[in-house]
Amino acid sequence: MAIISILFISLLVFIHPSSGRNHPPSINDAPSSSDIIHQACKATRYQQLCESSLRSYPNGNAIEIIQSALTVSTQNLREAQSMVESILESSPEGNLDRITAAKNCIEHLNNSGFRIKSTVDALPRGETKNGRAWTSAGLAYQYDCWSALKYVNDTKMINETMSFLNTLIEYTSNALSMMRAYDVFGDETASWKAPATERDGFWESGGESAGGAVELGVPTGLKADVTVCKGGGCDYATVQAAVDTVPDWGFGRRFVIWVKEGVYEETVRVGIEKQNVVVLGDGMGKTVITGSLNVGQPGLSTYNTATFGLLGDGFMASGLTIENTAGPDAHQAVAFRCDSDKSIIENCEFLGNQDTLYAHSLRQLYKSCHIQGNVDFIFGNSASIFQNCTILVRPRQLKPEKGENNAVTAHGRIDPAQTTGFVFQNCLVNGTQEYMRLFNSKPKVHKNFLGRPWKEFSRTVFIGCDLEALIVPQGWMPWKADFALKTLYYGEMDNHGDGSDLSGRVSWSSRVPADRVGVYSVGSFLQGDQWKIASS
Repeated sequence: MAIISILFISLLVFIHPSSGRNHPPSINDAPSSSDIIHQACKATRYQQLCESSLRSYPNGNAIEIIQSALTVSTQNLREAQSMVESILESSPEGNLDRITAAKNCIEHLNNSGFRIKSTVDALPRGETKNGRAWTSAGLAYQYDCWSALKYVNDTKMINETMSFLNTLIEYTSNALSMMRAYDVFGDETASWKAPATERDGFWESGGESAGGAVELGVPTGLKADVTVCKGGGCDYATVQAAVDTVPDWGFGRRFVIWVKEGVYEETVRVGIEKQNVVVLGDGMGKTVITGSLNVGQPGLSTYNTATFGLLGDGFMASGLTIENTAGPDAHQAVAFRCDSDKSIIENCEFLGNQDTLYAHSLRQLYKSCHIQGNVDFIFGNSASIFQNCTILVRPRQLKPEKGENNAVTAHGRIDPAQTTGFVFQNCLVNGTQEYMRLFNSKPKVHKNFLGRPWKEFSRTVFIGCDLEALIVPQGWMPWKADFALKTLYYGEMDNHGDGSDLSGRVSWSSRVPADRVGVYSVGSFLQGDQWKIASS
């Protein structure tokens, strides 16, 4: 990685040799390297660490500074990976929780390294938006590693690793903040400012392109490369077997898997190397992929419980039901976990209770999907848009008549420079028939909220949605005390239904200004007009 950065810096120096020779600037006018670093680091949350980490690098312009910051992050990431490997090697065989935490941590750091390397490669091509999305994910994965170890922090080695990860997170945050400043303010570092959010009154420019609204979806008429069915007559009997045959990295070509009607009891994993995978079913309720993993089982974390978990970019799905049947008393039990950048999921159904849909990271689009659950059942730290989706609360407890507090969403943005958030457009938020019978019998004890802040800079927006009577007048729910209430952004605009009245909303929620609604479009929020959909 360092070699890539040094070669790139050398190329920049070679391209611009004449400006200094023909018209030497005044010594008093030209900012020194330390001045440029100081200016650039003012755009970060950890300014002192930023300046000290960049002093030994050649930093002549904005891109060089960002590349240097990414190099610092990458070098420290490698050290963190080594430290976590040591934790895994030293873990007793019987300590399943620590082994799982270390393995998850290693996977998160590997994914982080992949995304940051992709950013290093993309910036010279002018792909700043992609770089910001990928580094946002890289930062999230580093935090996920730290978080995994937090629950098994019972040795000095783990404690020291967590401390090191804290610093790594700050290095990556600094690189991301400078990337954001470059994208928003340009290459003059003197104009750079620290990251601000809508809550601070700042919106990035955004809206649909001159060609109109960006329309993305799963293409029709796709021909299957392989088929899956029960009882013979197809290429494979399980979804996982079909996924395993997908050529690694895809090379820009989609690979279509047709899963015929039936119930498939299995856990499916789509690796990061399995790109442009398309999984087509015969319809919601007909093609069903089901599992029951949950955190109550030994050695499982929320991340591991997904019935269907994927990492490979460019994923598409249509006509599926994916469920986790662990039950309302099993706590975290994920049906679908997605870390696929530029993924499109259409006409699919996700069924669960707590943590049904884990929109973990990167850019995702859900269209005309059905999602059921109760506690934080749409959660994660991705940039996801949900269009025309039906979102239903289902009974939560074994004795649900006692009442409960449910949050539909729990967005987990950890840094104001991350490009992540949940956007709901023209969706229905209501309850299942069974839940609404309970609600209508005793509405005061069944309280439902649009969301609560899982992390400090949580961002969720509802636009043009039908919010039914089960949504309480307050609208939004605190996580704990006043955590994140000054830094989150929860916005609403042009919603309707009995639960949409804004007069009783909590003071820390917002109304999306009409002239800013374009920021949350597919073209702007997901850069959907730049998605290169894989060919057949």
